Amino acid sequence: MDPTLVGIIGLIVLIVLLFSKMPVGFAMALVGFVGYTYIVSFEAGLRVLASDIFATWGSYNLTVVPLFIFMGQISYHSGISRRLYNTAYTLIGHLHGGLAMATILACAGFAAICGSTTASAATMTTVALPEMKRYKYDMGLATGTIAAGGSLGILIPPSVIFIIYGIMTEQSIGRLFAAGILPGLMLSAMFMITIYIVTRVNPELGPAGPKTTFKEKIASLPGTIEMLFIFILIMSGLFLGFFTPTEAGAAGAFITLTLAVIRRQLSWKKFFLAGNESVRTACMVMVIVAGATIFGHFLAVTQIPYLLAEWVAALPLPAWAIMTVIILIYLAGGCFMDSLGMILLTIPIFYPVVINLGYDPIWFGVTIVLICEMGVITPPVGVNVYVVNGVAKDVSLQTIFRGVMPMLLALIVCNFLLIFFPQIVLFLPNLMN
Repeated sequence: MDPTLVGIIGLIVLIVLLFSKMPVGFAMALVGFVGYTYIVSFEAGLRVLASDIFATWGSYNLTVVPLFIFMGQISYHSGISRRLYNTAYTLIGHLHGGLAMATILACAGFAAICGSTTASAATMTTVALPEMKRYKYDMGLATGTIAAGGSLGILIPPSVIFIIYGIMTEQSIGRLFAAGILPGLMLSAMFMITIYIVTRVNPELGPAGPKTTFKEKIASLPGTIEMLFIFILIMSGLFLGFFTPTEAGAAGAFITLTLAVIRRQLSWKKFFLAGNESVRTACMVMVIVAGATIFGHFLAVTQIPYLLAEWVAALPLPAWAIMTVIILIYLAGGCFMDSLGMILLTIPIFYPVVINLGYDPIWFGVTIVLICEMGVITPPVGVNVYVVNGVAKDVSLQTIFRGVMPMLLALIVCNFLLIFFPQIVLFLPNLMN
């Protein structure tokens, strides 16, 4: 059978397995191993399976992933996320939709010390949803806000997705982190503007909370000190070249743990719980990366990436139109795969095309991450929606998906702004030159 036809069949089988709820990493590894074995040989398939798993799980560069995940878990279990939310709630909770806006602010702050969409969504569901229920917020707006706000975890640094993208494309992870700051802040603001518009049109969706005095607002500000300290430590160290991204993860995890111990807000039980959840999440990421690597080798022998790249590059269209086609492919794929799986599967295909078209690789990384943000809140996969639903079991999936639709519009507008004004992405990285 022609290798290209085998590759197409493999892609169809992969989609079927994903729809059957098989974990992404296992699905890609299984299809990749069987396909590679069929095209080459059983012995070669076993060698690829063993070498790819060993190379991935033994990679020094990927050790930064569990470090940043552990930092986020310690932050959550030591109460940093709750203090962030309380500060945001005190500042703007008295407005219509103020609690939802405060949730976005807290998500942005937590993203700056977490780097995971699912962790951000799960954390903010437990912290913010009870408050919004208490003030009789529409559950669609409440849960949609949390799901969308949680997606900031892969855009505002430190981001696990940026780390993976940087390793795959050999780009500076420090520059990628810097590139995500302004788009992350802009998207946070656009989410808040969206909430303001929605609640202005229908105030019953987000009733105003109790007013707070100026003195209470000032008194709440210390709740942000820990987050700012950790974020500044990581970013300044990377900007100034004091440490590598892996060392930044270690430094961030250490200082977060130290702050939690000093404040005496991390019991042994919470510490072991944070460690357990960090190991589970990190293992999930490693399995997905290993599975995508195996699947990537299968795609390589089918020639599909090269044929697709040649087809896209040969389209009789200007560069911006070809870029639009690539973005639409990502957007469609994000509806069926999680963001990490999409990045790992498609970067080997489209990255060379984008570079040949003359686009900046840092800009492309941020743009693709932003598109993947859409994927984590769009049906049928919408992993953040399922995370929120898993915590808030009394709210239906349909209600949450309804709530994220206005946020999806904000994401689309933000994406267009980055396409037409790439300096939004490149301003801070260019300062590092």
